[in-house]
Amino acid sequence: MTDRFEKSMQTLELPRVLDMLADQAVTEEGKDKARRLRPETDPVEVTALRAETTAAVEKMVLGGSPAFAGVRPVAGSLQRANMGGSLNTRELLDIAKVLAAARSAKEYGEGDAEKKTPIDVLFHSLRPNRFLEDKITGSIVGDGELADSASPELASIRRHMRATESKVRDILQRIISSSQAKYLQESIITQRSGRYVVPVKSEFKNEIPGLVHDLSGSGSTFFIEPMGVVKANNELRELQAKEEKEIDRILAELSAEAASFREDIKLLIRLDVIFARAKLSNKMHAMAPGLSAKGLNLRRARHPLLPPKTAVANDLSLGETFDTLVITGPNTGGKTVTLKTIGLLTLMAQCGLHIPAGDGSVIKVYKRVLADIGDEQSIAQSLSTFSSHMSNIVGILEETDDETLILLDELGGGTDPVEGAALASAIIDHARSLGAMVAATTHYAELKVYAMTTPGGENASCEFNVETLSPTYRLLIGIPGKSNAFAISRRL
Repeated sequence: MTDRFEKSMQTLELPRVLDMLADQAVTEEGKDKARRLRPETDPVEVTALRAETTAAVEKMVLGGSPAFAGVRPVAGSLQRANMGGSLNTRELLDIAKVLAAARSAKEYGEGDAEKKTPIDVLFHSLRPNRFLEDKITGSIVGDGELADSASPELASIRRHMRATESKVRDILQRIISSSQAKYLQESIITQRSGRYVVPVKSEFKNEIPGLVHDLSGSGSTFFIEPMGVVKANNELRELQAKEEKEIDRILAELSAEAASFREDIKLLIRLDVIFARAKLSNKMHAMAPGLSAKGLNLRRARHPLLPPKTAVANDLSLGETFDTLVITGPNTGGKTVTLKTIGLLTLMAQCGLHIPAGDGSVIKVYKRVLADIGDEQSIAQSLSTFSSHMSNIVGILEETDDETLILLDELGGGTDPVEGAALASAIIDHARSLGAMVAATTHYAELKVYAMTTPGGENASCEFNVETLSPTYRLLIGIPGKSNAFAISRRL
């Protein structure tokens, strides 16, 4: 996809539609993938994507939306696990949620087994593992700690740790309760460097034989491990080392088992995007357009970024009986919106999206949709509005072939009217000679004559109500626009 095609997609505001699509996705990866959608240029691919969206819409009618809320961004974790890495407890719990989502999605997909759809294979390809899901959730408790039940070995180690810890505390408690308590700063048992100690007043540090592990900041307290608990403390440290080793083994084992479910993540993200397309279709009251090799024919088409209640629906066609459409009419009458509607609905359909149009609408799949719309004056490059547009149009014509749709706004504007009209006619002629379909807006009367007298050309106009002095935003194909200057003046 060329930079100019990417720029045209920005001009036609496809990214805003993809943001709306992303809002319908549930998962973070799904939202990201929705924003990065690009139009397919192969009719077979477009047909497949459209069928997926339609299937999802039909499934939602019968059973609502599948739940993807549990799908966390775990692709990176699974990749690391597949390479032999060990995941932490949080990552494993996220994977367990993904496994639960896969199980739920598979049940949803198999809910209506009688009717076959193009997305059935995606649901059937999911491989939920209830055993691993329960194993992870049963092994990890609280704030990410491994439960004793995670393995018989871990349970045994921790049983011995509790017994040894109790033994150490009993010995130290006897010291606290004995006549030696007067040597202590406080009658408490504490830990230093992972070993149980008691706080001894500095002047009595020799009265309790043992190992000094720490000294208070003021120097008034020595933290001493009495000799009677050294052996038990050593045993406790050995058990702690065994516990850490066993925890590492369990996490590595769970990680290795989880690594095989990378494909399920991809499937769930893909399904999330497909159902996002379906939800957007319902939100827009959209439909699945047919595909035509000739051109597009949109019935009651609405611009998807305008409020549905106020957007004026229009019938738009190009390519079936004419390959060039010249749209004329007053400023703010809807010419540019019409141009953008043609381009944006085409791009949406090629992304697999349904479009806000009436039944029977069809589109043609183009390799390129190239647009020159809006004021692109560049101060940095010292280009006037006219020069900027011409520079862009030259670039468009360099990429044009018989699989290109070209949209040109105010063609030939910004210069002498006579020269501008002649130039506009020459540009359209050249684009048509390359096999492209062209839709252009203009104020030049000469282009109305060009469309009327040139085979394959057609006029269209945006209706204007002289009585109310306001546009109706209705497009009239086959009727050239009027300037309405005398009518408006007479009315005023």
